[in-house]
Amino acid sequence: MPAPDPRANPLLLGHAGPEAVLAEAMRSGRMHHAWLLTGPEGVGKATLAFRFARRLFAGPAPGASLALDEHDKVFRRVAVAAHADLLTVEREFDPKRKKLRREIVVEDVRKVAGFLHLTPAEGGWRVVIVDGAEDMNRNAANALLKVLEEPPPRAMLLLVCSAAGRLLPTIRSRCRRLRCAALDDASMAALLERYLPQTPPDERERLAALGEGSIGRALQLASSGGVAVSDMVGQVLDAVPALGAALGAERAHAVADALGRDEDAFATFMDLLRAGVAAAVRGVASGRADPDQARLIGARPLDAWVDVWQGLTRIQDETEGLHLDKRQAILAGFALLAGR
Repeated sequence: MPAPDPRANPLLLGHAGPEAVLAEAMRSGRMHHAWLLTGPEGVGKATLAFRFARRLFAGPAPGASLALDEHDKVFRRVAVAAHADLLTVEREFDPKRKKLRREIVVEDVRKVAGFLHLTPAEGGWRVVIVDGAEDMNRNAANALLKVLEEPPPRAMLLLVCSAAGRLLPTIRSRCRRLRCAALDDASMAALLERYLPQTPPDERERLAALGEGSIGRALQLASSGGVAVSDMVGQVLDAVPALGAALGAERAHAVADALGRDEDAFATFMDLLRAGVAAAVRGVASGRADPDQARLIGARPLDAWVDVWQGLTRIQDETEGLHLDKRQAILAGFALLAGR
């Protein structure tokens, strides 16, 4: 079964430390008005934020857990976005482009101040969760900063962020920061077994490895054929020295034809291709490269591979952002790998 939306997810694994900090702050009655939950994408930060919000509404519990029974009325109302004291800010759907906006815009954030200054409907807390806080544009970030500078009483802001360096330093300085680390192997295995019970164990192991501690990434890869695409990436990287030859070019065109018509497959392939290059560079730089990585990176100076990684990133960003031809983008990526 797919993972529940974070607001409806009763399960949190691998973050006992941050959860205990929030539980203790709640019991002490001396809570900071703003928390910044950071860490890799897809590890459960938003799940923890909604878990904390539910517990704020329901009242403190003994121990270090913030868990609330999923049959509790507070849990059910948060799960269906029907709790009057909770506001979620995230990238909104753009009806013109028929997809999510690339940014959180100022109009999304302006409603936060008015919401927090209202009297709590149930006499407790007013909570705002900004999911993907790094996606705020400059105007949106400045609007949120004004709220952080003068927070009303009984107001709680929870900023969920996968790239804290993209936030304004003044926003970071006004939040208490909690880091949610990448999930350990046991947590990844348990979550994949729960969410993908019909998937063979060996494939779940591959997905866990590809996810690199992110259950969200592992599940996204599962839905887009990530294991098969990963095998294709491995074949491409093994063939880098031959990509400029006739046989290599034929293989490159076959891969481009197979992936260029599927937006999800294109994104998965490019993500894994960049990850493969990055892993090979790290392996060589640390002296722990396997023979395939050493052979790939040995084709050119180490710093040149940084340019290759950046070039692949630029190709993917421009192709997805400008709706360019994905097949041609893949061929351009192969040319970059081949040094052309």
